Parts: sequence; C-alpha cells; structure tokens
Amino acid sequence: MKYIWLIPLLPGIGAAINGLAGIRYFSRRTAGVLACTTMAAALGVALFAVWQLLALPPDARAFDVVVAQWIPAIPLVTHNGAIGAFQVPWGFRLDPLSAMMILVVTGIGTLIHVYSTAYMADEPRAGVARFFCYLNLFCFFMLMLVLGNNFLVMFVGWEGVGLCSYLLIGYWYEKTSASDAGKKAFITNRIGDWGFILGMFLIYTVFGTFDFRAIQNAAATMPIEAAHFGVLSFICLFLFVGATGKSAQIPLYVWLPDAMEGPTPVSALIHAATMVTAGVYMVGRNAVLFSHAPEVLTIIAIVGVLTAFMAASIGLVQYDIKRVLAYSTVSQLGYMFTAMGVGAFSAGAFHLMTHAFFKALLFLGSGSVIHAMAGEQDMRRMGGLKKYLPVTYATMMIGTLAIAGIPPLAGFFSKDEILLKAFEKSWPIYVIAAATALMTAFYMFRLVYMTFDGGYRGPAWDAAGHAPAIPTVASPKDIRVAAGHGAPHPTDAHAHGHAHEDDHEVAHGPADADDHGGGHGHGAWHGPHESPSPMTFPLMALAVGAIVAGFVGIPAALGGGNAIESFLEPSFTATRSITDSGLRIAEEPVPAEIPRAEELALMGFSVLIAGVGIFFAHKFYVASPEISDQLAERWAGAHRTLSNKYYVDELYDATVISGTYSVGRGLWTFDRKVVDGMVNGAGWTTIISSWFSGLTDKHVVDGLVNFIGRTCEEGSFWFRKVQTGLVQNYALWMLAGIFAFVSIYLFVR
Repeated sequence: MKYIWLIPLLPGIGAAINGLAGIRYFSRRTAGVLACTTMAAALGVALFAVWQLLALPPDARAFDVVVAQWIPAIPLVTHNGAIGAFQVPWGFRLDPLSAMMILVVTGIGTLIHVYSTAYMADEPRAGVARFFCYLNLFCFFMLMLVLGNNFLVMFVGWEGVGLCSYLLIGYWYEKTSASDAGKKAFITNRIGDWGFILGMFLIYTVFGTFDFRAIQNAAATMPIEAAHFGVLSFICLFLFVGATGKSAQIPLYVWLPDAMEGPTPVSALIHAATMVTAGVYMVGRNAVLFSHAPEVLTIIAIVGVLTAFMAASIGLVQYDIKRVLAYSTVSQLGYMFTAMGVGAFSAGAFHLMTHAFFKALLFLGSGSVIHAMAGEQDMRRMGGLKKYLPVTYATMMIGTLAIAGIPPLAGFFSKDEILLKAFEKSWPIYVIAAATALMTAFYMFRLVYMTFDGGYRGPAWDAAGHAPAIPTVASPKDIRVAAGHGAPHPTDAHAHGHAHEDDHEVAHGPADADDHGGGHGHGAWHGPHESPSPMTFPLMALAVGAIVAGFVGIPAALGGGNAIESFLEPSFTATRSITDSGLRIAEEPVPAEIPRAEELALMGFSVLIAGVGIFFAHKFYVASPEISDQLAERWAGAHRTLSNKYYVDELYDATVISGTYSVGRGLWTFDRKVVDGMVNGAGWTTIISSWFSGLTDKHVVDGLVNFIGRTCEEGSFWFRKVQTGLVQNYALWMLAGIFAFVSIYLFVR
C-alpha cells in the first residue's frame, strides 16, 4: 500500500510520453499500446493495494502515504499563528471509499483504452497519440482526485479532470459544435468550482486544516445544525455547489448532454464512469460534515430527485442514441445525490459503482452501433441491427436490464437500496424516484427497440460498397430531410466528427467487417457489421460486471449481508478513537428499520414498475409503433417541450448569457465613453496646456531672454567703440572724466 502513489503516476507517465514524443514519432498502434499498458499497470497496482487493504481489520482500513511536503509551514509570525501554521502535504489515502473508486477508474479505464484502440483506428497518427495523451492525463487527474488525503490535493485532480474534459470533448476541434461543447463544459464547471473554492476557504477558517480525516473527526464533535443554518451548513452548501457543476445537477447540468460531441470512448470514461461521479464522491468523502448539516442534505435530496426526474423525462423523446444515454447519466447522478441527501451514503456510493459498469457498457455499445452505421447516431435511421451486431445487442441488452433495475443484475440492488432509503426518509422523494425508475426502464428499452428491433430503416448498401442511398424512414413526419439533418450520413467524411480528409493524413470511414476498422479510409461502407474484437471484448467484460457487481450489496431481506455497506461504512464515519473518547457526539435519530415483508414488497414494486416501463416501450416501438406518433400528435405541446429540453438552454441564452453579453457591452461602452473619455480628455488637456505653455515659452520667456541678449549685444557694440587700445585716447577720456567730476562737484557745491 505504500506504493499507491504509483497508481496515478503510471497513466501520468503515459500521458507525458505520448504528449511529448508520441504525437511526433509514434504510430497509432504504439500510442495505443503505451496508453493501455500504463493503465493496465495502474490497475495491477490498485488490485494489489486493495487486496492488502482487505487483509486489515475493518476498523484499521485506512493507510496514508505522504509523497512530499507540498506547501511547508510559512516562516511568518502572525497575531494568531494561522498563516505561519499553514502547511499541506502531498499525500494519498487508501481507505474503502478510495479503494472502490480506484478500481472503478483503473478497471473501466483500462477497458475503455483498449476499446479506443479500434474505435480511433482511422484517426490521423498524431491525432491518436494526442487522444491517448488526453485519456491518460484524465485518468492521472481522476486518480489524484480520489486518492488525495486533503482538499488541496483533491482540488488539483478536480481542476485537472475539468481541463481534460474540455480537451477530450473538443478533441475534434475543427468541428464548431465540439469546440463549443468543450467550452460550455469548462465554463459551467468553473461556476461550480467557485462554490467549491469558497467551501475550502471556509473549511480552513473553521478547522485550520484541509485533511479529510481531521475535518471529519473535528466535525463529529460539533453539534448538528438541525435548527439553524450555521457555518457547517454554509460549508456543505458551498461544496454542493461545486458538486452540481462537476456532477451535472440542476441548474448546472446543461453541459453534459452537449459533451456527447466528443468521441464515444470519452463519453464512456468521463461522462458515465468517472468524472461526473466526482461530486458524489466528494460528498461521500465528507459524509460526517454533511451529516451535521441536515438542511443541506434535504436540499441535496430535492435537487437530486428533481434532476433525476427532469432528465429522465427529457430522455423519453430524444432520438440521438448518445444523447439519450447522456440524459440517462444525468438522471442516474440525480439518483446518487438523492441517496446522499437522505443519508444513505453507502447506497449512493454503491450505485456509483454499479452505474459505472452498465453505463460504460451502454456508451461503448452505442459507439459500436455508431461504428457499424458509419457514424449515424439517429435511432430513427437504425432498426433491425441485432442480426448484424449480435455481441453488441446482447451486451447492450444486459446493460439496459441492469439500468432498468431487473434482478439479479447490478442496477437492481443499488437502485432498490436508494428507493428503500428514500421510502424511509420521505414519501414525496420516494414517489418521484419511483416515477423516474419507470421512465428509465421505458426510455432505455425504447433505445434498444428502436436500434435493434423492427425493420431496418437505415441506408441501403450493396456488396461492392457503393455509396448508400438516402435512408427510408418509418415516419417521415418526424424526420428531417437528409440535407438538413444534424446526424452525419454514412458517406460523409465527417461521420465521426472529423474534418475534411485533406486536413488529415487519412480519410475517415469505417472499414468493412473484413478489415475490422483497421482500414485507412477508402470511404466504402458495406452495411452494418459487428465491431472488431478490441471493441467487443470490453463490452463483454463490462457486461459481466453489470451482472455480478450487484452481488456485493445483496440486502438482508434477500439473505445477504450487504457487504458493500459494511465495507464502506468506515469511510463515512469519524475515527473510532474519537467516538470512544468520551466526547459527546450529536447524532440524528436513526429511523426504525422497515420490516422484511415490507422491504420485499418495495422490491417487488420497483421490479413491477420497471416491467411496466418495458411493456409500454415494447408496445409503442415494436408491437404498435404508430402509437408513439399518435401520442406525439395528441400531446404536441408536452412533446415539443421535452424535445426542446424544457427550453432550459433557451432560458439561459435569454437570461444569463444575454445578460452577460449586455453587461459586457455596457462595461465596454462605459470603458469607451467614460474611462477612455477621461483618459482621452486628460490627454487633450495636456496637449492644449502644452500648446499654451509652448506659446508662453516661445513668446514671453524666450522673448525676454532674447531681449536681454539683444540689449547686451547692442550695448556691447557701442562699448567696443571706445576700446581702441590707444593710450592717448584713454588719457583723453580720463581727463574728460576728471573734468566732468570736478565740474559736477563745483556745480553742486
């Protein structure tokens, strides 16, 4: 465990090598192998460290490693010693929560790296190295975030994943929508980070340290702020603002759906399995702190369940396969925050882990579909693909069953645990969460049925690989014509968002099944085909995880011991030495446990509502697809509202963005008219005064000087006349002078 610092360092080395040398010298294969090797090595170290951690007693499962003294004590003497005592080590902590996170990041990250070697095979050589540099760099920062033992080390990772998110979302930077999406993600996250930074400042003011364990132990001895909104509540509220940005909650969720402009492996790694869960992880890491701010927990629960419901309702009518999954991610993150808000920290972390498996699976599966359809993402142009993509279909079906909460898959256990805790805490929250579960099952099976079942609605092809015809669609009323459609056509060189082939070393275009995506861009498309093994192997591995990951959390009602809750519990409580020291620690009343029969009934009800959602999805999109068109016409207003995502982006454009532009224009006008006017006025005043000063100097000062000089010059001219050099002349003048003197004297007398 003392070598846990190697876990983030290894992908960091891979990023450095690919970034400094790979872009210039490496082949696509070399860059991919290097990135995959460093991630696999990090996974190996993580597995060994977690195995050592499990060998320790439950109460002793925490290990700290200080790599270096990052910020040493400042040699200053202050009136209270606060600044002089400020010091921060560069330290890592391995405990149950961080152990689970590093396994998720390195395990799923490795599979996504392997998947990317095939998915990005037709990118330019330098572009592949750049992509894997960004991917490794992201994993480096994410591992830094989850392993840091204090807020400042976490903040380095926190900001780092935000930077890498911007780079990866905007990977196809020549595409305007991709670069705009990257900027949107970056700016939105900066808004949340404002709250996070304020929370850190307040934490140091109150606790005098940034160490997580020290803060938890100190907070445990403080009273719960149940009747008032005190300093702990403000700290937690500021931290939650940061979490809403990173984990895409209301009102800062708008960046995540647009982030689908990046390559599909990016969506799977950053926006399904790791980065977006950073906010959930941060709340769990400070569970004791948040437990002492019940009003903030209530806010978290409300925001979480409303986010889950809102995003799920939007997902009901989306047609872009990745956008459906994006709103599903927002919804599932809302579930996790709902769990945290009702005090079920273990349940939230459990769902974080299971969600990483099935959502990464679903995103990579959608990438396999997009690959098979040469870049097409509109589900209305798919259909009947299960006979062409049997592995992709089977694995995506497993992931869909898992996210719908069908037993015994992973999503059932974690989702049911959240619903149970919500039922114990608040009826309204439970009802909204249950309705969200119903919509989740419906829109996810809608995705599967529209993509894999029914008749094929995509472009035609022939054996020679000629350009496909314009696709036929089942409902022309719902389809924009090919010329105006936002989704790329299979003959489009931009099928995966690439710029024109002249700007690259190779033209993009998925090869046929014979070359498994390794072809170099002849542009031929031979119809839908199964993805190559580097893409299908991660799908199968993640499918296994989506099946078995939930078994670590089998509840007691089903004969299990909820091992994951017992494993994670030490991370959500203060150190036992603190709790046993005789200090009085305020605790919230623990609600009475629900009887086993009632818990089983709630489980049955959650499965029932999932079944209802699946039934209606099958009826609307397989058995009687005309029903969906009829409902869209009958509820045109609601359908339009959901299709336009509640007009939130438009609302932001009309208020925040337009207001910002207006303020900017006003400040620019003020600067131009007032500030610049004052500066220019001062300049003109100086010019005019200097002109007058010049006139005065020229005509008065210089005139007086010249007059004196001229007078002296003229006087000296006449004076020179008497300077003849003749003694007799001088004697004559002396005699005349004596005569004049004597005359005046005598006259006066």
